[in-house]
Amino acid sequence: MMIMSSWWTVFFTIASFSYLACVSSQPYDYPTANLSSSWINSVSANHSVTFTDSSTVRAVLLRGTFGPKYACGFYCNGDCETYLFSVFIVQTNSGGGITSPGSGFPQVVWSANRNSPVRINATLQLTPDGELVLRDADGTLAWSTNTSGKSVAGLNLTEMGNLILFDERNAVVWQSFDHPTDALVPGQVLVAGMNLTAAASATNWTEGGVFFVSMTSKGLVASMTADPPLVYYDMLYVGSKTNKEASYAKYQNGSLQLYVNSVEPNPPDMFTGNLGVCDYPLVCGEYGICSNGQCSCPRSNSSVENFRQINDRQPDLGCSEVIPLTCNASRNHSFLDLEDVMYFTFTYDIRSIDKKSCKEACFKNCSCKAAVFSYGSNSSDGDCYLPSQIFSLMTNDKSRTRYNSSVSLKVEIAPGVTSADPGTFPSGGDRKKSVLGPVLGSTLGILGAAVSVGTAVFVYRRKKRSEEIEEDYLDHVPGMPTRFSYQELVTATDNFSKKLGEGGFGSVFEGSMKDGTRVAVKCLDGVGHIKKSFLAEVESIGSIHHVNLVRLVGFCAEKSHRLLVYEYMCNGSLDRWIYHRSQTTSLDWKHRRQIILDMAKGFAYLHEECRQKIIHLDIKPQNILLDENYNAKIADFGLAKLIGRDQSAVVTTMRGTPGYLAPEWINGAITEKVDVYSFGVVLLEILCGRKNFEQSRPEEERHLLRLFQEKAKNGQWLDLTDKYCEDLQAKEAELVEMMQIAAWCLQSDYAKRPSMSMVVKVLEGVKDVHMNIDYNFLVPQYPISKTSEGSSSRDDTPILPSVLSGASWGSAGGCVGAILETIGYDIPAVEELTHISCTVTIMSAIISSRQPMRSSTTKFGGGGGSGGVGGGGDGDVYVGWRSRCTVGRADSGSARTSSKKPGPRPNYYFS
Repeated sequence: MMIMSSWWTVFFTIASFSYLACVSSQPYDYPTANLSSSWINSVSANHSVTFTDSSTVRAVLLRGTFGPKYACGFYCNGDCETYLFSVFIVQTNSGGGITSPGSGFPQVVWSANRNSPVRINATLQLTPDGELVLRDADGTLAWSTNTSGKSVAGLNLTEMGNLILFDERNAVVWQSFDHPTDALVPGQVLVAGMNLTAAASATNWTEGGVFFVSMTSKGLVASMTADPPLVYYDMLYVGSKTNKEASYAKYQNGSLQLYVNSVEPNPPDMFTGNLGVCDYPLVCGEYGICSNGQCSCPRSNSSVENFRQINDRQPDLGCSEVIPLTCNASRNHSFLDLEDVMYFTFTYDIRSIDKKSCKEACFKNCSCKAAVFSYGSNSSDGDCYLPSQIFSLMTNDKSRTRYNSSVSLKVEIAPGVTSADPGTFPSGGDRKKSVLGPVLGSTLGILGAAVSVGTAVFVYRRKKRSEEIEEDYLDHVPGMPTRFSYQELVTATDNFSKKLGEGGFGSVFEGSMKDGTRVAVKCLDGVGHIKKSFLAEVESIGSIHHVNLVRLVGFCAEKSHRLLVYEYMCNGSLDRWIYHRSQTTSLDWKHRRQIILDMAKGFAYLHEECRQKIIHLDIKPQNILLDENYNAKIADFGLAKLIGRDQSAVVTTMRGTPGYLAPEWINGAITEKVDVYSFGVVLLEILCGRKNFEQSRPEEERHLLRLFQEKAKNGQWLDLTDKYCEDLQAKEAELVEMMQIAAWCLQSDYAKRPSMSMVVKVLEGVKDVHMNIDYNFLVPQYPISKTSEGSSSRDDTPILPSVLSGASWGSAGGCVGAILETIGYDIPAVEELTHISCTVTIMSAIISSRQPMRSSTTKFGGGGGSGGVGGGGDGDVYVGWRSRCTVGRADSGSARTSSKKPGPRPNYYFS
């Protein structure tokens, strides 16, 4: 008996040690987690690895051992002040531990909170109710799966990199594959309703990409971020099945970047098409010409300089116009003809046309910046494209494109200066040959020589005294605000040491003048060559005075320096107070209502009380500033356009901020009602305490306007109000009225929207809300007046581009969009689709769209292993190469090919 007892003791001891050994080895392969699990983003956390690029991962789950494998957890890069909860690819050793190889670093393929990164000591919890919740260090909610009460049994990271919440029957309750960010992995499909949206930059994870790719019931669609998205290109594209042993496809830098694990050091490109080094939208910036990877500015045959490089040391940043185009000076417009040059992509506005007619069409269209002309063997039967914005150009390799091309850039020439190229359109008529005798010819020649010499002397003197003329002009313009020297503003801002933010063309810094007055100084970038046009706009802004408009204190125009000095607003911009995640920063109802009224009064003044009607064009919370008493003032008139009272509508290129743009922008004709629409969006955000689009929310809650439309139709006005504002519940009647005002302003038919003065009257209780509201906020409608002859007409008077600020999506980050390639044919058509998905053909990688093509290989270490991401063999290598994304039918992956003839360009870009 004692022997038996001792035997059981030994057996129990061995079993206990075996159990402990199993427990201690568990962290090396831990793909699942049970309910009530939690993790802290702590420096002392297990499985924390820092890589050579300064990125750090703290794995929560890891799937597989030995090779590149999927893991999920906290990720950071750079200074690591903020973190993402994400799924990433890391290298593991034979024991399943994450390693930091000499080269290579983690690749994020999905993230939960890229718009709301968390800090150190943030927590991730799988609650007993089955909800995966991410909270910041202060306890505020950053992200959740919203799966509470849905019978979740656990969390699993699959071998395909899919993060799954499953129930007791192992059925999927929630999965990361349904919420793609900017990457796809093998086996993941992009189905109807899903998007790939690029991050702002490699270090800024927020959805800064203005453009995104999505799947709809009709195919793959490229859109501009708005609510609803503004579609600018769509395509149905199908490719054949190819090898899919790969790691991931990344959407960034204007490209869909595809990466492969391969045992070969240089895997072949499986596609017959080959993207050249110059085939990218911003490889040489705006107006830059790419030739064999080298960037230059357009040049004329004469001595006239029409374009200059933005930065001589970085030619890939592009070129700027020496004299900006203005629509009211069309008599000074000419064309700079560039033969054997083509645009980075080619579509057409007019077919079967000759070059001269193409240029004439551009000349008559104020928004047209160039006439892009291409043809085969017959120059009188070509295609004409009239872009309103110029990205990169490239030299035409006819052996590759099989067609002829030219680009005629519209330029503005100074009065008295010859056109960019002799004989360019517009022409004053055919030159008449002289029939006079030799004597008269000689006389004219002498006179011409004298005039030329005199003109040269005059131009030289004028150029020499340009700075003095500028100074004289400043001294004699009436009504100008205070002019400061550059040194005064350097001193006031302590050498621009305290940055308040960025916007438009430059950064804003806090400053203090000699008398102690605090100011905000905006330093404008890239407008040093603009003189009188800049000053004219300063004059117009300086003459506008209203209690609800931020006052322009002064300006600086000294040599290349252009600065604006505004009054200082101590409580910053409105977005700081309505996009909150805690009650401490929440505004009470009294302040919210006052801010709404202040905004309405300011816009009513701009629209109806100024000498010239002013449309702001960029209304958003970031441009509403608050003083010490939370009084609201409208800021940033950089995009504002001045319109005469007799002009009902204007046409301009699309500008403003996605999410706040009225539907009629897509048509090009705008009135002050675009501001009314944007005001409605901001009003709704104030009432709801959230942004108009939030990627981190469930699909059905991401678009605030779409959600509001549904609630408004059903009379459920209060369902969306800000839960952090406690006193809102006692103001139901006022809240309903405010919601109705928002709906009134958001009607897609701009003729049905109220004027801002009417909104003021309703807010002040003088008028009632117009209740015959069309709850259609998402479909553009265009009221067009009828002439006496019955034909439709519209005042297409152009307005001038502002020099004080650029469109909010025109940031230096460059073009963001997917670059997809077709191989020598027009886009194939797909008919009778039952299901469409975007299956990424993972074969190779596209280098950054702004960089020349070069080999890019990063070895992640050896080892294969089944069931993981890697592809076996002795060498798993990430290789930089070029490829494409394909879209196919889910049932067979095939499609009928359209009968369209081959297009002139094999490459289609989303940019």
